[in-house]
Amino acid sequence: MHSVNSQSGNVTGGDDVTRERALAEAVARVEASLRSSGEAVARPVLVVLCGLPGSGKSYLARQLEPHLSAAIVETDFVRHTLFRQPRHTGRESAWVYAVCHALIAHLLEHSQSVIFDATNLIEHNRQTLYRIADRLRVKLVIVHTVASEEVVRQRLQDRVQRPNPNDYSEADFEVYTKMRASEEPIRRQHLVIDTTQDIQQAVWRILRECRM
Repeated sequence: MHSVNSQSGNVTGGDDVTRERALAEAVARVEASLRSSGEAVARPVLVVLCGLPGSGKSYLARQLEPHLSAAIVETDFVRHTLFRQPRHTGRESAWVYAVCHALIAHLLEHSQSVIFDATNLIEHNRQTLYRIADRLRVKLVIVHTVASEEVVRQRLQDRVQRPNPNDYSEADFEVYTKMRASEEPIRRQHLVIDTTQDIQQAVWRILRECRM
């Protein structure tokens, strides 16, 4: 078990009680900092975006958000909220995902729809999201974003050359190449969205799935 000192960015050992206290504190801190907070709705949905860096997840999330009145939970934002100097270690990433999953469950329990913007490349991590949706009986829509390698390379180069203060991703093409080798098949029904195509058509396709 581990807990986190979110001021210093250190992930340290601790017992279950310490970890749960640290998790609750981290969730509250991130929730208070969310740039996009959802509204309570009668039938909340969980939209899980999956895809490699540069595949268009964050742009798609921003296009979806106003239609769903959803909170966007983004791993890159959560990481920078919790860690002043992220190191991107395995333990750090595990903590970031633990906080994201706990926050997602908390928001859904309060009738808020959630868009989870993360690579979500590993099926084990996705299974946690499946269990959250099943337990809370909310609609789960899984979206796999894709784009050609040429487009991804250009997007990641543009990110470096023209940094956006609202973009917390530090992934470059080398990171993309490494992560591509670890991507695992999605075992549940999902949509595949090519973000180089008509993005509004993609948005309406996802919204139709959310409302089914």
